Amino acid sequence: MEKQQLLAMGFSEELASQALIATAGDVNKATEWILSNPDGQRASQDSVSSSLPAPDQPSTSPFQPKINRFFQSQSKPSSVNIHHEEEAEEPQLQRSTKRPKLAAQAEEEEKNSKKVTPHEPLSERMRPRTLDDVVGQDHLLGPSSVLKSAIDCGRIPSILLWGPPGTGKTSIARAILNSCFSVAGTTYRFVSLSAVTSGVKDVRDAVDEAKKLKKLCNKRTILFMDEVHRFNKAQQDSFLPVIEDGSVVFMGATTENPSFHLITPLLSRCRVLTLNALKPDHIRILLTRAVADSDKGLACSGNWKHLKIEVSDEAMEFLSMHCDGDARVALNALEISATTAASRAGLCVVPNIESGSGGAAMAFSIALNDAKEALQCKHLAYDRAGDEHYNLISALHKSMRGSDADASVYWLARMLEGGENPLYIARRLVRFASEDVGLADPNALCQAVACYQACHFLGMPECNVNLAQCVAYLALAPKSIAVYRALGDALKVVRESVGQNEGVPLHLRNAPTKLMKDFGYGKDYIYTPDNPNSSQTFLPPSLQGYKFLNWP
Repeated sequence: MEKQQLLAMGFSEELASQALIATAGDVNKATEWILSNPDGQRASQDSVSSSLPAPDQPSTSPFQPKINRFFQSQSKPSSVNIHHEEEAEEPQLQRSTKRPKLAAQAEEEEKNSKKVTPHEPLSERMRPRTLDDVVGQDHLLGPSSVLKSAIDCGRIPSILLWGPPGTGKTSIARAILNSCFSVAGTTYRFVSLSAVTSGVKDVRDAVDEAKKLKKLCNKRTILFMDEVHRFNKAQQDSFLPVIEDGSVVFMGATTENPSFHLITPLLSRCRVLTLNALKPDHIRILLTRAVADSDKGLACSGNWKHLKIEVSDEAMEFLSMHCDGDARVALNALEISATTAASRAGLCVVPNIESGSGGAAMAFSIALNDAKEALQCKHLAYDRAGDEHYNLISALHKSMRGSDADASVYWLARMLEGGENPLYIARRLVRFASEDVGLADPNALCQAVACYQACHFLGMPECNVNLAQCVAYLALAPKSIAVYRALGDALKVVRESVGQNEGVPLHLRNAPTKLMKDFGYGKDYIYTPDNPNSSQTFLPPSLQGYKFLNWP
């Protein structure tokens, strides 16, 4: 009934549904919401023009002073007359919507007509609008891939996008929505949240609104949660019931390994899609696209739309090779490079072309030095608490175990350049000295402990050579895992023993008191220094002759 009242005022069905959802079904508030909305103001100009005051009369509002005037002539209809009122109001609704459009098409046109502001970073303006614009993730977006098949059928599953920063996780999520507009009869609404700034309440509000929207106009909601790994276990649990009953289509994005940072029930309800780091060729395509795009590309970063911007091949190669597969870093560095080049050429303020100053003939070029100045140093994808941290320490450990000193020093340099704590590396070297070198070179442990002390005394960057020396020594040292295996076998016997572990044999126990001697403690023990050739056992009776350490 509330919806029919809004339709009687001349508002579209889509606008009426959104207003009722936003105001929890209150007709007065819904009407105010529509008139305060720019789209609602345009849609309501025809319906309220007859109620506007005359031009010579004072007015405090461009529309009606009070919304209640809409309802003064309407009484609450009974349940018997509802059907007849709907039939009477239908022709008026058809007249007020002379050119109906699908909600998805209207939303797409609104998005495409959004004015680009130069204050947005270049990486944000150049986000792909459709899946065809996405570069470097062909394994996910191929003709027979999960995403392509789901979009063609108009049935998007809940997914988790896992990949390094700047590989297009958020862009793919938004491009999926835009690609769905081309499917007839499929309409989705996109709600974007970030686990950095949102909580369970925000998720609950989005889900409640999605349920109302689905009930009123059968429009599904895609809930995109960026940095979802920052939610704790209880917060992640809030997604489970709404994914299970189909209230929303869930899309999560994370840079961390889902196996360690996301709960198993959430992984069970979503399909995990892995994104690869972009290659230099992919980065170059994106940079070239940004330079050539005059609507939202590099020319929009300043007042440069009437200038010719050239980027040297050396600068393009440098940016694509030194951003470590991160498109965001490359595009933002290109934007800073353009600012530097324009400032050097004295073109930060471009003359007005209409004034006849000849600004159209002006141009500037981005050189290699501009790119180096913008990037400052090579960008390294490294997180001291993330996957790359464990990947690199594993590579270092395995390279030393394989006696490859060159590879060992390389992985050490990667960790140090990424900002790793030198004491963490030194602690791992102490462990390696006993686990992989062991008795083959007992001095390796002394070297590792000395390296840890040196790192503690000096700190970075002076201690880097101490680490390199220890890494090279351990890589070239002879290897033996006899001690490591002996300990593992002994622990296995202790843990898997049937019943209670055997007690210490009496002859191996100390007897400091007469009572203990009377009980047989220390009886028949042979002092080995006095009798080096004596034969006595030291293991429990059930383990006599058992070999733990295989050492020649």
